[in-house]
Amino acid sequence: MPEAVATPDPRAEQLGTVFGLVAYGIWGLFPLYFPLLEPASPLEVLGHRIIWSFLAVAVALTVLRRWSILAVLRMTPRLAGLSVVAGLLIAINWGVYIWAVNSDHVVEAALGYFVNPLVTVALGVVVLGERLRRGQVAALVIAVAAVAVLTVGYGRVPLVALVLACTFASYSLVKKVLPLDALSSLAVETAALTPAALVLLVALGAGGDTVFGLEHPDTSLMLATTGVVTITPLLLFGAAARRVPLSLLGLMQYVTPVGQFLCGVLVFHEQVSALRWAGFVLVWTALVILTVDALRARRPLPPVAEPEAVPAKMGA
Repeated sequence: MPEAVATPDPRAEQLGTVFGLVAYGIWGLFPLYFPLLEPASPLEVLGHRIIWSFLAVAVALTVLRRWSILAVLRMTPRLAGLSVVAGLLIAINWGVYIWAVNSDHVVEAALGYFVNPLVTVALGVVVLGERLRRGQVAALVIAVAAVAVLTVGYGRVPLVALVLACTFASYSLVKKVLPLDALSSLAVETAALTPAALVLLVALGAGGDTVFGLEHPDTSLMLATTGVVTITPLLLFGAAARRVPLSLLGLMQYVTPVGQFLCGVLVFHEQVSALRWAGFVLVWTALVILTVDALRARRPLPPVAEPEAVPAKMGA
């Protein structure tokens, strides 16, 4: 008997789409959240985000009874080492993003997450030796032109955008070879970073550069929410990834930079010159080409019809 082919569940896909849009929507609204943590400095916010994220993930793992990951790490030092590298990359990404949002560079930060898929493709070629399709080549060429235009528009290289794009793309590359789910991976990464975060906060406190404490109860409470704010979209993303096709998930990822861009322009009234608009249009053009190319590459090939059998001639 032929094996039964599992059919996708439309209701599960619809629910996954909702989860994904909410997750990416929350990330897109982060520029509205981090200013609420002022007058805490970006370094203090980073330290608290790492510590409270670890505590929040620890609670989630306890509820889900998934602490078995620790035994896996003890048996696999390479896994632990890669997790530390991933932790360092995401810490740099978080720190630069927090600084950018609180220093009126929201639009440039959004640019970083628009450019991220293009950097990911480039890393696939350089690190993994992947071969580029023509659509990917065209997208990368346009992206390089966009960076050149934006450099002229900003009067400098858009370092914030490039650092955010490169650190997150590198983080994604490391995660690609880590056989861990998102929650367990974040637990290991934040656990590795927590001692350094504690030292950072103690050093800031010794210099009088912290606001966490009784004198700033509202800000202290807000700093304590960074853990929940960090893992909530992550859990929603994980739920979406199990229910929707990867191609749909890839399209939804643009909700985040679009939301950040709109926050920068409409809420924080950051100025976007004509040259910067031109640079963004080039980036968006490159992303359209990249997305169309990816969708075509994932489209299954039509079945090849078998040639009809030719009846054998009887006789000579």
